[in-house]
Amino acid sequence: MLRIIAHAALLASALALGACGFADSRAPVPEFMRMKEVEQPPPEAPPDVRRVVREQIDVVFLTTSYPREVHVAPPHREVRGPGWTSCVRAQLTSATGTSLAAQTYIVTITGGKVVDRRRAEADDICGTETYEPI
Repeated sequence: MLRIIAHAALLASALALGACGFADSRAPVPEFMRMKEVEQPPPEAPPDVRRVVREQIDVVFLTTSYPREVHVAPPHREVRGPGWTSCVRAQLTSATGTSLAAQTYIVTITGGKVVDRRRAEADDICGTETYEPI
């Protein structure tokens, strides 16, 4: 019985001491027990969207769609990440060879590279943006 009580006390003290290592930076514990705050990287400068899209046009559009009259909007800071988003509009050709109306995509740029693209939807801001040719 004494052995079980000793093990329980040892386990309880180990848990109590172990929990001290996980105190966040604002916890009411001494400074040496607190976790260090992670420094946030400085925000990226706005990218040159015209240059990025021109250099990575094959990432934004399929090469078989033969993008023409490509226009870009000014970049906006990404809401959910460190990068930037911009609207890109172009005349495209369908798989059957017929011309499509102007198609608009939203591209995400991080570190000077297009990391994501998706078709713009009606509730996106692309309809109100001002565009300039690349």
